[in-house]
Amino acid sequence: MVCIVLLVCFLLTTPSYGNVQEFATCMALHSTSTYSSVVHSQESPSYAYLLQESQQNPRWLNSTSLLKPSFIVTPKTQNEIQGAILCAKKHSLQVRVMSGGHDYEGLSFLCKTPFIILDLIDYRSININLEDETAWIQSGATLGEVYYNIAKKSDILGFPAGLCPSVGVGGHFSGGGIGTMMRKYGLSADNIIDANLVDANGRILNRETMGEDVFWAIRGGGGASFGVISAWKVRLVRVPPLVTVFTIHKMLDQEGVKLVHKWQYIASKLPENLFIRVLIQQIDGVDSHGNVKVLFNSLFLGLKTDLFSIMNTNFPELGLKMEDCAEMSWIRSVLYFTGYQKGEPSEILLDRTTHYKSNLKAKSDFVIEPMPESVFQGISERFSQQKMAFMIMDPLGGRMDEILESEIPFPHRKGNIYNIQYIVKWGSNEGSKQHLDWIQSLYKYMEPYVSNSPRSAYLNYRDLDLGINQQGNYLSYRQAITWGTKYFKGNFQRLERAKHQIDPSNFFTNEQSIPPLSY
Repeated sequence: MVCIVLLVCFLLTTPSYGNVQEFATCMALHSTSTYSSVVHSQESPSYAYLLQESQQNPRWLNSTSLLKPSFIVTPKTQNEIQGAILCAKKHSLQVRVMSGGHDYEGLSFLCKTPFIILDLIDYRSININLEDETAWIQSGATLGEVYYNIAKKSDILGFPAGLCPSVGVGGHFSGGGIGTMMRKYGLSADNIIDANLVDANGRILNRETMGEDVFWAIRGGGGASFGVISAWKVRLVRVPPLVTVFTIHKMLDQEGVKLVHKWQYIASKLPENLFIRVLIQQIDGVDSHGNVKVLFNSLFLGLKTDLFSIMNTNFPELGLKMEDCAEMSWIRSVLYFTGYQKGEPSEILLDRTTHYKSNLKAKSDFVIEPMPESVFQGISERFSQQKMAFMIMDPLGGRMDEILESEIPFPHRKGNIYNIQYIVKWGSNEGSKQHLDWIQSLYKYMEPYVSNSPRSAYLNYRDLDLGINQQGNYLSYRQAITWGTKYFKGNFQRLERAKHQIDPSNFFTNEQSIPPLSY
């Protein structure tokens, strides 16, 4: 399975030695834990391990032209988060926040000016309240930890979020959070009811004290622009004792193309408790014409007899058989979609390690009208030329159609029938250009068939090709609108107002951060 999901600034200057030493002294005063367990300098034995293990895309880590953070801070308390922000600000160090390290463009661990990484790996408690069916989740928790802890308390509660268990909730929730239950319950961000945020002045705020504009902004607008969101209160959702899953494998030949073409017309219109995604990938080596595979991968919140009836009525061409369907608990379906083998214990969801890291580049689209069959024939030809590439198509509709575009910053609602994620992965950095050229060519090929004016994109599939803020301290609406409207459409200006409210001096900034409205 493709795991993917947090924040790239190019570090061009060497940090001031005085500032670095002063930051260390300042943090010693703010840390309530053992200092060496919270503040990791470049000389610390733990520094290299944290830097290596926390980042899921070695494309950026492998670069020899980029300098490293002055410190990695691993807070255990909210006061230590507060201290890290205040000390960094006082001594002219930028802050990059890392939850799970899955930012596609490396924005959580690279910067163009002296900086620290605030790594929330030790700030990840999960407290579940079964009475009101809510949970407080600290931002360092992973999706796997969230799912595991919910299932340990209840077999009828779950949460709508992504498929990769090692993704951190901090970036995932703040960018929206699509997943297999979004057609029934919306995004992760649609189910957030409170949050704790530490702002650039060290204030610890909740929904009431940060105000509704800022609370609106952090649910889909990307938290890194506004402060450090330390914890989220979420509304849990009901799941049946048994759900049903299936995966149908086909070749992307003439028959497979017809199936994907038909899928476009029905996937967003099926009952909201049925999610069927499509995954396209090559199965053999490069130039293996005819060896491009398409998978139909499904979660149904119900029993297989009901699923079978729905499929026979709406998508008989797929040829689903009863033996293709497996009933299981919701938590077992999480393991199924993650790609774990049958029989693996659910405790494996607590493993934060990504065992197979590859360089990667991703891009995204939203589709508003079904594409002709010829497009998928062209996709098949392109995938036959590229090993380790994926195209994932997630259906929308259902609850996603019912929520207004302006409800949260994520605007891709009614009128969009599915989302596309394009991914290419590779090993050595030496071959990067070939793979980057391939995905750019695919993206250009798709342009006539996807959303336009703007050509929309999903924030959690971060893509700096869409545009970046001008280097230096000066940001403007005119610069940011080139990429901002692609992610947020008409919600972008409200995000700028929220930014001006909470961070008018623009302390929290990166290549695609929201500028304050006055800039």
